[in-house]
Amino acid sequence: MFVALRPHPEAVEDLSEFLEPRRGAFDVGWTPPERWHVTLAFVDHVSERALGRFEEALAGVARKRCPLTVRLEGGGVFPDPFAAKVLFAVPAMGDHCRHELGRLASGVRTAATTSGLEIDGARFVPHVTLARSRRPMRAHRFLQVMETYSGPTWRASEIELVASHLGEGRASGRRHEVVASFQLAGVGCEDIEARDPGDPFVERADDEYGGQHPHE
Repeated sequence: MFVALRPHPEAVEDLSEFLEPRRGAFDVGWTPPERWHVTLAFVDHVSERALGRFEEALAGVARKRCPLTVRLEGGGVFPDPFAAKVLFAVPAMGDHCRHELGRLASGVRTAATTSGLEIDGARFVPHVTLARSRRPMRAHRFLQVMETYSGPTWRASEIELVASHLGEGRASGRRHEVVASFQLAGVGCEDIEARDPGDPFVERADDEYGGQHPHE
């Protein structure tokens, strides 16, 4: 299972249309657009008993955190452009929203551990996985292509708890099932949005795997 922010359908459609004529230039396995998301935390072996505690804890986290103004802009790779195995889009946002996203991810991970669940300990690197390569590849061309992309802005107002089912998706891949969703309803959110600059801050992370998991 994992907890995620899902891009707005308009953002997904816009990026999908941008990538469509360019997919053939890269020898990679593309993630279906319906599975695009920003992973906040990944957990494994969730029992029914722990699931109830986790859902309650996630609801508490969401009530304290604000909606985020986001757009997908530019791209990155893991672990580096000379031997890339994961290609991703960058969630771009203003500085205050970026810090709020970090607090949200931290809260989600704390909710998991206090519910008795084990989480991946890698540093949180916000990204939307677009493709994977079976072998390390030079990804400079992909990065150049993504430098020209800036998608529509959307308001991320909820997080989702998602179960990943192996062998049940497209081409026997993974199927994602939303188990529960939680509205972001923090206090003072209008102030955060007002303080964010018009041009989004973009954090690049080309040198880390950022908690990558096959569920994506």
